[in-house]
Amino acid sequence: MESENQTEVSEFFLTGLSEDPELQPLLFGLFLSMYLITVFGNLLIILVVSSDPHLHTPMYLFLSNLSSVDICFTSTIVPKMLLNIQTESKAITYAGCLIQLYFFMVFLCMDNLLLTVMAYDRYVAICRPLHYVVIMNPRLCGLLILLSLLMSIGNALLHSLMVLPLSFCTDLRIPHFFCELAQILKLACCDTLTNNIMVYFMTSLLGVGPISGIIFSYTRIVSSILRIPSTGGKFKAFSTCGSHLSVVFLFYGTSVGVYLSSAASVSSRRRAVASVMYTVITPMMNPFIYSLRNRDMKGALRKLISGTPSFS
Repeated sequence: MESENQTEVSEFFLTGLSEDPELQPLLFGLFLSMYLITVFGNLLIILVVSSDPHLHTPMYLFLSNLSSVDICFTSTIVPKMLLNIQTESKAITYAGCLIQLYFFMVFLCMDNLLLTVMAYDRYVAICRPLHYVVIMNPRLCGLLILLSLLMSIGNALLHSLMVLPLSFCTDLRIPHFFCELAQILKLACCDTLTNNIMVYFMTSLLGVGPISGIIFSYTRIVSSILRIPSTGGKFKAFSTCGSHLSVVFLFYGTSVGVYLSSAASVSSRRRAVASVMYTVITPMMNPFIYSLRNRDMKGALRKLISGTPSFS
């Protein structure tokens, strides 16, 4: 990297997943297909939940919010990537890069916190079923969603504002398909120690904290399920949280994989490819997991398709 500073940065360059011209049409078709499936699938989840009164419960309220966040999360990244491939341009303006970074971090953190809230919902439903309606009242549900949103906005705003004072070198190529904070910090010519400390601190707070909450919730859930005498009762109790558990493993498994690849000094191109898993694949898979593994969702989906009205 050259030592000369560029005080007035007008744009960055996203190198993408591959610079091979022959692969660009394949990448365009692949990501366009995945994006359309993601948007359609998650919109269908929102439509099914809103149209069936039987699904107007805390669990499905959180699920519809998760679907909304997944649509926004993917829309922050994929359309710009598709535009760059179509126009054969790798440029993204400085302002555009910071805006993408901000919204990416908002929706990533929101995804993380909503999964934690959903784990708490399953904990109350299974471990304290007699008090579920009282505890998970509409006011608390709304407060949990609002708190998740405010924490996500605060975290993203903090990191975005800390990027603004940075000066950058003349090499402004980001070896990724979107503006990722870690890659932007690597391009800075000034000291980024404070930024890196804040990244590790907030990752510990908003990463390790929610994961610990999910592990605690499922430890108590498994303990409660094992105390159920009948096999049928155990299966029914576990089936209510099976879909959520699958999404948790998919989201955190891919996220941790990307983090470990970064810590192990894996090449930036391989890190970018690995990032596809949690930025594109996971939001696309969520509707399939919840619709295929959830009996209530499958029933409501059949009613919606057949045009059968649902009565509360």
